[in-house]
Amino acid sequence: MQQQKIRVAVVGLGFGAEFVPIYQDHPQVANVTLCDLDEARLTATGERFGIERRLKSFEDVLRDDGIDAVHLVSGIPDHARQALAVLEAGKHCACTVPMATSLADLERIVQAQRRSGKNYMMMETAVYTRQFLYARELQTKGDFGRLQFLRGAHYQDMERWPSYWAGLPPMWYATHAIGPLLAIAAARATRVHCFGSGEMRAELRQPYQNPWPVETAIYQLDKPNLAAEVTRTLFHCARPYMESFTIYGENACYEWQMEWEPPVLFRFSPVVPGELRVESPLERPTPPDRAARLPPEIQRYTQRFVYSNQQKHLSFEQGGGHHGSHPHLVHEFVSSILEGRQPWIDAVTAANWSAAGICAHESALHGGAEVLIPDFSQIR
Repeated sequence: MQQQKIRVAVVGLGFGAEFVPIYQDHPQVANVTLCDLDEARLTATGERFGIERRLKSFEDVLRDDGIDAVHLVSGIPDHARQALAVLEAGKHCACTVPMATSLADLERIVQAQRRSGKNYMMMETAVYTRQFLYARELQTKGDFGRLQFLRGAHYQDMERWPSYWAGLPPMWYATHAIGPLLAIAAARATRVHCFGSGEMRAELRQPYQNPWPVETAIYQLDKPNLAAEVTRTLFHCARPYMESFTIYGENACYEWQMEWEPPVLFRFSPVVPGELRVESPLERPTPPDRAARLPPEIQRYTQRFVYSNQQKHLSFEQGGGHHGSHPHLVHEFVSSILEGRQPWIDAVTAANWSAAGICAHESALHGGAEVLIPDFSQIR
């Protein structure tokens, strides 16, 4: 009996080109269609990977009955509109982060996913990196003990990026820092206080009426006595690229603070009231590659750069290749469809993670006032 397969379209071939060969080589993908408004880029990508199915129009993707699932790697302003259109066309949808930049659009996408019965997956790289998967393994084994606090940060300078990035509110694009914390805690952020910081030059304030290059938020989670802190920078901050997170547990603390260095793991002896705790020697573990979790055909993509020295995309380069995450994302999206289940980062999870950032920026606009974060599992 022939193995069941799906037919996938990749929309947006800048950063999106990184995913094309992974879909091509996935044993459960029948074929790949490319779509990009830039005809030269569409042709070059098609020629490079030997793909004849090429569409210049997103609307043509929606109308094509030979496409089962669409991976959106388009600009942030297009995410909500395109995701809604894909789901309403009766196709499965994967979308790069964030899901949307308004609570209303998050709700619309959750509702559209439920109406359509198709899968929606937010392709959050941060929760498939080697560093995160290693931390989750420690958490599963109970090494941290009781979680006491969580901290995340994403530092990035967006000068000379596409125009829609100019002045973007930092917390609108914060899922790389928020996602790992909520995933480790298996929690939802319920309320937030956030403050803007720094000075933004005049022309960058205009597009989104955002005055801050930096925003810092404190979240209350829906787990008893657990809070998290997230800082996001986008402009005017002399810090090299980093997506970082720290897990503070009663028995161990895991810090990943530098893009090209291994994490740090601190361990203490168990708590005995009134007794001095013993600190174990500092560990700098090298998180193992998780290629063995993938089909053999795509295992090499946890390491391999698609872009050559002459062809590089800033998102991939500054993100350090996103630390092996891309084939895991592709495999989860494809597998969830064929297995008839929801993906891990499904519509509700994606909405909850994205809403945490949207509500944080709203708090910053009101001087740090408390903002309640909606629970999208309750949306009907």
